[in-house]
Amino acid sequence: MRFFEPLRGRDVALHAAAITFYGGIAVVPVALLAIWLTGHVVGASRVRDLTGRTIAALPDAIGAPRALGALIDAGLTLTPLLALASLLPATLYGEGLRRAFVSVYRRGESLVGWRGRLLWLPLLAAAPALLLALFLALPTTSSLWLRGGWWSVLGVVLSFLAGWLVLTPVVIWVFRYIAPGRPPWLPTVLIGSFTAANLSGFLHGFVLFCALPLDLGVPFGGFTEIGAMVAVGLWLYLFHVVLLAGFAATFYFSGESAAAVRRTAGYARSA
Repeated sequence: MRFFEPLRGRDVALHAAAITFYGGIAVVPVALLAIWLTGHVVGASRVRDLTGRTIAALPDAIGAPRALGALIDAGLTLTPLLALASLLPATLYGEGLRRAFVSVYRRGESLVGWRGRLLWLPLLAAAPALLLALFLALPTTSSLWLRGGWWSVLGVVLSFLAGWLVLTPVVIWVFRYIAPGRPPWLPTVLIGSFTAANLSGFLHGFVLFCALPLDLGVPFGGFTEIGAMVAVGLWLYLFHVVLLAGFAATFYFSGESAAAVRRTAGYARSA
C-alpha cells in the first residue's frame, strides 16, 4: 500500500526490534515513575482501590495479576532517590523511538539520543493525568468483565475506548515531536488517533493471550518465567511494528515523501 511508502526499502523488523530493545529496558522504570507520580497526586490508597478489581479480573495463566500487583506496590513505595535512578532508563524509550524514526526518515541529525530523551520527558510529566484517566475507568470495566456474559463484552468495549482515549495524546506527541520532521497537525491527529485505536485493541489482544491455557515454558526447558518474558517481548515487538506503520502513514499524508527521498539521496552523496 502506498500509505506505507516511507517504509519501502527499510528493514521494518529490525527497526521494530530496536525500539523493543529500548522499550524492554524502559517499560518497568516508566511504569514505576508513572505510578509513583500518580500516587503522589491522588494518594497510594486511592490507586490501590482503583486497580484492585482489575488485578483480580486479569487472567492468571502467565501470572499477570501477580506481576501487576507487584509493579503497583513497587511504584507506590518508590523513594525519591529510587525515582531519580529510574529516570535515566525511563528516558531510553524516547531515545529508541527517535533513533528508529530518524533512521526511517533518512536524514542526518546530531544528538539523536538526547533529543529523544528530552522530548520523552513531557510524557512522563503528564503520566499522572493519563494514568489517572485510565484508572478511573478500571473499576467499571473490571466489574462488568467479572459479571460475565454480554456484560463482559460491554466491559471490553469500554476498556478499549478508555485505552484509545489515553493513548491518543501519547501517540500524537510521539508522531509530532519525538519523530523528526514536525508533520502537520491534521494528519498527525487523525492518523495518531487511528494508530492509538489499533494499539488499544492490540493491548486487549495481549490480555486475551494471557488467558489462553498455554505452557509458555515448553520451548525453554520448562522455565515458564522465561517463556512469559519472551511472550511479552514478542507482543512489544508487534506493538512497535504497528507504531512504525502509523508513523509511515503520517509521514506519507504530510506530503513530505518526495522531499524525504531527495534528502536521502543528497545525504548519501555527501556521505
